Amino acid sequence: MAVAAAEEAGALLRARFGEAHTVRSKGDGGDVVTDLDLASEEVVLAALRTHFPHDRIVSEEAGLLDAAGSRTWLVDPLDGTNNVAIGLTAYAVGIALCVDGSPVVGVVHEPVTGRTWRAALGQGAWCDGRRLTGPCGRSPASGPVLAWTQGHAVGRGDGRALALRGALELHARRVLQLWAPLLGWTMLASGTIDGYVGYRAEGVDFPAGALLASEAGVEFRTLAGGAFQVGFDGPDSGRSFVAARGEMLPSLLDLVSAASPAAARG
Repeated sequence: MAVAAAEEAGALLRARFGEAHTVRSKGDGGDVVTDLDLASEEVVLAALRTHFPHDRIVSEEAGLLDAAGSRTWLVDPLDGTNNVAIGLTAYAVGIALCVDGSPVVGVVHEPVTGRTWRAALGQGAWCDGRRLTGPCGRSPASGPVLAWTQGHAVGRGDGRALALRGALELHARRVLQLWAPLLGWTMLASGTIDGYVGYRAEGVDFPAGALLASEAGVEFRTLAGGAFQVGFDGPDSGRSFVAARGEMLPSLLDLVSAASPAAARG
């Protein structure tokens, strides 16, 4: 059901991409909501309410649609809204199911290519019938290609974020800042980039992408190198992470620690 809902929403986004217009601003950081966010959200929420009427839903624009029980669906109906608003074709639809706060199902659909990535806990990660195995885990001689994400609440002058990004830019071959974090997760799960670093990541889109990566063999650590639990509950300070295959993790953690002791404690 989640795959079908994401693909139906994606078809709507693809068909109406050129018609997007801003409905309102969101927060003080320049983020916006478009009519396409709302239309895509209607498609996904309708499917979830039909098939799982007793489950809790947290959606990017609609917020919390509360219900009793341990099951929570997370919906990002248009990850990459700012890209769409300026005509950049880099966006996705994300849906996750969490049980007791931990993801057990993750779906990411990219409307532009028509590809769908999906994962279920303990059953691997897949894209259009191909099982994903993530990056090779060895850092290229020219340096790794990394994705970076930070939450909407992180200010432009945040010292930790600036130190982390600076350290990554200095030592990595490329650092991708996509304005669509789910696309970074699909690339990591598919093995086309080497790692992902996040600072106070958003809770709604994080579990779907993180489950894809985890089921493809990617490991997670805190910025300080400790154990990391993927989830969406709790403060965003608990969603600062380093993600890579095991062989790559030590060198990536070294890059992060180079940012400064203060940044590494995030």
